[in-house]
Amino acid sequence: MIGSIDCMHWQWKNCPTALQGDYGNRKGQKSIILEAVAGFDTWVWHAFFGVAGAQNDLNVLGQSPVFNDVLRGQGPNITYQVNNTVYQTRYYL
Repeated sequence: MIGSIDCMHWQWKNCPTALQGDYGNRKGQKSIILEAVAGFDTWVWHAFFGVAGAQNDLNVLGQSPVFNDVLRGQGPNITYQVNNTVYQTRYYL
């Protein structure tokens, strides 16, 4: 496993008026989305703030550069075993 990935929504209390349309959700609250990846040793080694208009986790993950290395076949060498089968593909939890 490369790391555990998650997105969290931070409420933006003092969002500027000019940006309220881009950072508002369907309930009228303003928030910024933070995507973070933590390794098994709990070190955060990737953080990405979602861009304006991306108010759900799937949009943020789609725009994030975190998967670029995995798609190109680059990144750390990972080997793990599940049910007596050895895997070498990278994955996020």
